[in-house]
Amino acid sequence: MPRIVSITLQNNDTARPIIEAITEDNPGAVVHSFPGIVKIDREGSLIVKRESVESRIGRDWDPQELHLSLVSMAGNVDEEDDYFSLAWSN
Repeated sequence: MPRIVSITLQNNDTARPIIEAITEDNPGAVVHSFPGIVKIDREGSLIVKRESVESRIGRDWDPQELHLSLVSMAGNVDEEDDYFSLAWSN
C-alpha cells in the first residue's frame, strides 16, 4: 500500500508558481491551503520539475531555490539539477 508524501510551502508570491507546477505535474495531489502555508499531499511520490517552474516564472530556476519557501516535508528526498522529488522507500 503506497504511503502519503507531502510538502508544505509558504503561501507567498515566491512559492505560488512552485505550487502550481506541483499540482499540474502530480495528478491526484491534494492541496490544503491555509493563510500562511500550502500543504500538498500525494500517494506514493511527488515531483517538482525545474522546467515546469521555469515556464511559470520566466527565468532559470534551480530546484535548490525550493528550500527558500519550504516549511516541511514527509518522504525521502531525491534532488537533482532538473527536479526535486519525495517518495518513501520500500
